[in-house]
Amino acid sequence: MTPLFDVPTLLAYLAAATILVLIPGPGTAWVVAQTVAGGTRRGLHAGLGLETATLIHATAAGLGLSALLATSALAFELLKYAGAAYLVWLGIKAWREGGDVQAASAAPRATAHVFRRSVVTGVLNPKVALFFLAFLPQFVHPERGMAWLQFLVLGALLSAIGFANSATLAFLVGRFGHRRAGSPRLARWRQRAIGTVFLGIGLRLALQQRG
Repeated sequence: MTPLFDVPTLLAYLAAATILVLIPGPGTAWVVAQTVAGGTRRGLHAGLGLETATLIHATAAGLGLSALLATSALAFELLKYAGAAYLVWLGIKAWREGGDVQAASAAPRATAHVFRRSVVTGVLNPKVALFFLAFLPQFVHPERGMAWLQFLVLGALLSAIGFANSATLAFLVGRFGHRRAGSPRLARWRQRAIGTVFLGIGLRLALQQRG
């Protein structure tokens, strides 16, 4: 039975994926913001949600669904603005909580919805889908069979690397934030800073182009 990948291809992919994960981006800002809001556990939930979205995108790419975003301007715009609107809503919500000390202080306990929010945030980013469509095929060899499984394996590897990076961020930021927690005033401004991050990511997504 022919293996799905040869060693040189797999090593090249792992090196490229690691470099791409280490480049700061919206995902990094999301994990950091969630960790600042609720500690290491919340940051881990955020990272796990984003990497679940990575697996969803990898599966979609393998099934050919991501090609729709590359060929349909309407599909790209609809998904882009849905994602941007969701992030802006999260930003506004964080700002409103920043005006309520009790809501802000309750934020560390609100980890139940972070995973779901993170999955939605990752899935509603069309740039991620286009990235998979452009990046993963370079390491997929249809002649080896089961191209869809190759996409899924590559996505799982990228997801594992991404979560390792998110977990490291969550532990580091969680420890730093824990030493400075407890002030109602700090909690209020922390929520507003998080809201600003969400608003910035949402606006960045709304303004990005397909190319």
